[in-house]
Parts: sequence; structure tokens; C-alpha cells
Amino acid sequence: MREMELFDEDGNDGTVFRDVIMLALLGFVTIVVLLLPHLNPPAKAVETTAPPGNIVVEIRWPDDIDVDVDLWVEAPGDKPVGYSNKGGRTFNLLRDDLGVTSDITGLNYEVAFSRGTPAGEYTINLHLYRNAQKIPSIPVMVAASLKPDANAQMVPIANKKVEMSREGEERTIIRFSIDGGGNFIPGSINTLQRMLRSAKR
Repeated sequence: MREMELFDEDGNDGTVFRDVIMLALLGFVTIVVLLLPHLNPPAKAVETTAPPGNIVVEIRWPDDIDVDVDLWVEAPGDKPVGYSNKGGRTFNLLRDDLGVTSDITGLNYEVAFSRGTPAGEYTINLHLYRNAQKIPSIPVMVAASLKPDANAQMVPIANKKVEMSREGEERTIIRFSIDGGGNFIPGSINTLQRMLRSAKR
């Protein structure tokens, strides 16, 4: 069997073969370079949404229990806001949680936001509307935060844990004051009872 000749009759030493290999390699490198940006796309900037409102009041109680705890809030010179009156001039109740009823998430959570920070005293109440499971003591976390202006960070005003037990019970959890500049007045927190649900107008 005749060995493959490295040179053709004209004395060329496989230039065509090398050209074909180089073009194939160049094509492969081009494809890789074109695909690189798509293999690991640059991460998109995560959009952080600032919570709406200047004052945020949240309550949370154990999930997946058939208990309806209601949040009631009142701003200075405004009417109380809760499940039966979801909006006033200052506050809006964004979530009225009924416990297990009509809840596909299993989370027990209510939240209210304010538009602006009128000077004066604010009141936050809890009302145990329904306790179908007759749970003797329901722990409820209450958090209130303040953002004096659009560029400021949320600042905690108070975080409290309270126990609710009697169906129909309404308790004042936090009362605090804000000055004319929209700032929390240190030392203004108290728990002097003030009925909001029965005083709605």
C-alpha cells in the first residue's frame, strides 16, 4: 500500500489542508465569542421597593389557626380605621385577615399604612373578633415604624408581643406622638386604654 504523500506533484506541502483547519478553528472561536455573553448574562439590578406610607403598623399571629385578630389605628383628628372602615384621611387598612377563612396563604397578618404624619397622638389597638378554636392565649406581634419623609429609612417606633384570649376583647397596645416635623417624640409611648372599634364614627 502506497504511503500518503506529504507533497503533491507541484511540491505544495498541504497548505489547503492547513487553511481549512484554520478556517474551521476561526469559525469555532467566533461562535464561542458570540455565545459567551448569553451563557452568563449580567445580573439585573434588583428593584427594591420602599414600603408605601409614612407610618406602617403590622400585626402577626400564629399561622394556620382559626383566629381573627383585627388591627385598629387612629391618627390625630381622624376617624378610627379597621375592618369595618378601611380608610380615613391618614390611614388605610391594606389587609384584613380573617384567620383560616378565605385565606389561601395560611399567613395571619394585617397591615395599615399612613399618608403623611400629622402632628399629634396615634393609637394602635387590637380586637379579638373571633376565636373559633377557643385558644386560651393567642400571641400577637405588633410593630410600628415611621418614615418621616420620602428619602428617609423606616425607623422602628415600637415592637410588642401581647397575648389575646377573650373573644370581643379590645386592647390599646401602643399610643405615641409625632411632632410638627413628622418625627417621633421620644418618651411619648403609653398604653392608656382608648376604644377605637366601638368609637368609630
